[in-house]
Amino acid sequence: MATYLYRLGRLAFRRRRLFLLLWLALLGAAGFASSTAPPLPGESGSMPGIESQAALDLMQQRFPGNAGSIDNATARVVFVAPAGRQVTDPGNRAAIEALVGRVSRGPQVAAALSPFQAQTVSPDRSTAFASVAYKVKPDDIDDTTRNQLRTAVDAARASGLTVEVGGPVLAEKPSIGGVSELVGVALAALVLLVTFGSLVAAGLPLLTALLGVGISTLAVFATGAALGLSQTSGTLASMLGLAVGIDYALLVVSRYREERAKGHPAQEAAGLAVGTAGSAVVFAGLTVIIALAGLALIGIPAAARMGLTAAAAIAVAVLIALTLVPALLGFWPNVVLARRARKDGPTPPPEGTADNAGTRWARFVLRRPVLVLAGSIALLVVLALPVTQLQLGMPGDEAKSTATTERRAYDALARAFGPGVNGPLAIVVDARGAADRQGAAKTIAAAVGRTPGVAAVSPPQFNPAGDTALFTAVPATAPTSEATEDLVHRIRGERAATEAGTGASFLVSGLTAVNIDVASKVPGGLVRYLAVVLGLAFLLLLMIFRSLIVPLKAVFGFLLSVLAALGAVIAVFQWGWAADLVGLQQTGPIISLMPIVLVGMIFGLAMDYEVFLVSRMREAYTGGESAARSVVTGFRHSARVVVAAALIMIAVFSGFVGADLAMIKMIGFSLAAAVLFDAFVVRMALVPALLALLGERAWALPRWLDRLLPHVDLEGAALRRRYTAETPAVRPVPAEAERDPAGAGKPDA
Repeated sequence: MATYLYRLGRLAFRRRRLFLLLWLALLGAAGFASSTAPPLPGESGSMPGIESQAALDLMQQRFPGNAGSIDNATARVVFVAPAGRQVTDPGNRAAIEALVGRVSRGPQVAAALSPFQAQTVSPDRSTAFASVAYKVKPDDIDDTTRNQLRTAVDAARASGLTVEVGGPVLAEKPSIGGVSELVGVALAALVLLVTFGSLVAAGLPLLTALLGVGISTLAVFATGAALGLSQTSGTLASMLGLAVGIDYALLVVSRYREERAKGHPAQEAAGLAVGTAGSAVVFAGLTVIIALAGLALIGIPAAARMGLTAAAAIAVAVLIALTLVPALLGFWPNVVLARRARKDGPTPPPEGTADNAGTRWARFVLRRPVLVLAGSIALLVVLALPVTQLQLGMPGDEAKSTATTERRAYDALARAFGPGVNGPLAIVVDARGAADRQGAAKTIAAAVGRTPGVAAVSPPQFNPAGDTALFTAVPATAPTSEATEDLVHRIRGERAATEAGTGASFLVSGLTAVNIDVASKVPGGLVRYLAVVLGLAFLLLLMIFRSLIVPLKAVFGFLLSVLAALGAVIAVFQWGWAADLVGLQQTGPIISLMPIVLVGMIFGLAMDYEVFLVSRMREAYTGGESAARSVVTGFRHSARVVVAAALIMIAVFSGFVGADLAMIKMIGFSLAAAVLFDAFVVRMALVPALLALLGERAWALPRWLDRLLPHVDLEGAALRRRYTAETPAVRPVPAEAERDPAGAGKPDA
């Protein structure tokens, strides 16, 4: 593979204008397609294999108009009377009825029930709420419908009532990152500038990464409506694409500068950079793609869409690093070099004499491997302890700022009716087999109402065919509390006794039940997915490094970094530690899909650092150096790049912590934390300490296994042997001796 990539790098360098035009044309085509495509849909709540989804499907079949679709928009208009008055006073009642009548005439409204019709007036008559069901999803609500609701609310407020609206209809569109995202990109640019000491060398990885993200994001907008891709999926793709795009280009540019320092002409250096560093980029990219695409196997559609979209963005980043980066190096072959190299020509120090911060740290670890290893493991274990208190769920309006009408509506309802009114359970009764369908539904509703933890139940409402009933059960506790989860399991656990003698059956659904069911499905899927990912990591690293110990400690380190990152997420988002620093308005459960998505993303990123760092160690070891010496050599060549790559990823991911979308904020924080732990604790401390303790045994592999495994030339050894055999001894070429094509002539003439 290294030989083919070498040829590709030379071709891209030589035909730089053609490659640049092809990528710009692809960007233009994606932009045109996105401009004519319909807007992205909202995230679908569909989840096969859970009871609440089966209940929703039954509701959609038996009740006309898709009234049972959990994806359709709903609103709760909450009315609070002034102090000393009641909502049932004639003037207040007239204002409420007028609002309901005005809203119900909207073309996108399926039904609007006044509080006096639905009996949703608080016992002290200080508060009431009207329920509005829409025919379309929240993202399909048009401005006419929103303005109609706003106008009706303003008219009711003019009567003296306090009126708030819960639900997504009037919610502000969440921002993705805004200023914080720009700050993250700026910090990444600063890291690149410090690493390379050249504005062009720093700007090139940033430019190519932004172009790749532009193509990926526009492609999501172009195909999102057809493929069901949401804003969350597109944002995750852009987040990962930007971070790995910068890192992959950084590796190629860094290796190009290294090859130029050895005296290779610009075109040869570009080919060798793509053939060597490009091989690591291909492997790292493939591991990320496989891990993300594997999310489609766990049976959660939302996770599958996120994973496949992000995998496509990674594929674009890999292709850009292999083709566009060497093409741009063809335009600026010398200005990407350090200033001294441009002025005096490359003057590499004799092999083995260069000393830097990486080598000094490696020697420190080699002198105290037990201390470093024990300290690294202890730190990660302590950070991972909160995982034992993990609570999965889906935050709702209670997690929003009190400045929003949705949060104020939530609080008003909780004060007047109890916290459970914000998360009612929908009970669907299939009475087709009952002799007395009305009686069966009433019997089941009465039994559910007697269940401890149920505050109230509504009268059963039948469909036009009279064979299916629907009623709500209001829990006494908040939607995200553990007591509500216990209640759902209790109602289902007593199903046989509840249904006995009625001839009917029932299912429990509603948004609260859906969130509980999804949360209960995630742990099993996470364990299976983690087993697949860890097994895949072990096999891939076994083929690359021809060692049993190296893959085992890589998998062990990956597991520690994931658990530590998840522990940090729980401490901040569930417990509220340092919540103000990330702009968190309200603590709550961890979003159910987040742990699985985190594992898929961190797997690939962790393997990146493992490959970038340890491949140089193996290259030195197979070249004749001792096990201890190879660790120092690996750090000499790779530590600076790995540190820069990690800092760039941390900066980019941290920029997304400022997003309003809870999922994006949480994943941005978790990825930044995971990269911090994996790059600086696992790869830079735990790995060299363990290699130092094991010595030569770390690189041992049974002969029978060595014969069975395919050979993967990640370091480009075959390419270098072939290149050395076919090319005369290379003499350093001063940078100014090569004519810059941006000025005139060929760079490697």
